[in-house]
Amino acid sequence: MSAPIVRTVAELRTVVAGWRRTGASVAVVPTMGALHEGHLSLVHSALQTADRVIVTLFVNPKQFNSAADLAAYPRTENEDAAKLAPLGAHVLYVPEAAEMYPDGFATTVSVSGVSDGLCGAFRPGHFDGVATVVAKLFLQTGADFAFFGEKDFQQLHVVKRMVRDLDIPIAVVPCPTVREADGLALSSRNARLSPTERAIAPKLASILVETAERLANGSPVTSTLAEARAAVLSAGYREVEYLELRGEADLQPIASIDRPARLIVAAWLGETRLIDNLRMPWSSLLADQMPRACQELAAGTASLIAVRLP
Repeated sequence: MSAPIVRTVAELRTVVAGWRRTGASVAVVPTMGALHEGHLSLVHSALQTADRVIVTLFVNPKQFNSAADLAAYPRTENEDAAKLAPLGAHVLYVPEAAEMYPDGFATTVSVSGVSDGLCGAFRPGHFDGVATVVAKLFLQTGADFAFFGEKDFQQLHVVKRMVRDLDIPIAVVPCPTVREADGLALSSRNARLSPTERAIAPKLASILVETAERLANGSPVTSTLAEARAAVLSAGYREVEYLELRGEADLQPIASIDRPARLIVAAWLGETRLIDNLRMPWSSLLADQMPRACQELAAGTASLIAVRLP
């Protein structure tokens, strides 16, 4: 049975107020639609945590750096609703842009520091748009929990910093990246890849795996990262925006693996920008969690996996 769709803040708050009268806890899963198994895994986690779950479908114009990119982003409300129906989400919140940003809207939420560098350096204003819309969704839903994927690792940090700084009473729950069996992190943008590009795409994950192993075995950070960037280009990607080793807690650059860290990357494959990250330090546990097909890209299968790498 499909969840009811609400399109206005007033409708949403009426629904949530009814839940609250019964003592129900509420979770929100913010999305821009074009749902894939990664999104659905967030919904599964939310349903295991809260009594009621709201899934938001809103293509946020304020986080796009180009009008063409915004126009190209898929709008698939009917398909998304059909994918969510078997899961049991309780409400789909699908506001129009005018509902989120009415005439005269003049407020921007900016999270300095953690928004700088990485994606922030290449997508100016992007995280201001993310923080603004997420803050609105948190206030509109009044949720107790919010679920985000770890693939967008910098975004996760931005949201957590915003919640902490503004004393928003919500628990931000990170969830492991969901991957195809060949290692490619699921993304709505993957649908833009040509068949040739799709065959190349998983090499990004395999290069992260190889780089993590080299670093864990003592290879120098600077030269190893430079070689990894070159490997991404040699694999068929046209540009590497960044491939860096950052502290997991603060996203600051680090020169050695002396604390929890992430390898984090953004690269262009044709006209599609892909991001990924891998948790350090490397350990033997990785071999158990990462599918064989991620390490042997020639092997293909249709199954999906959720991976939180050690």
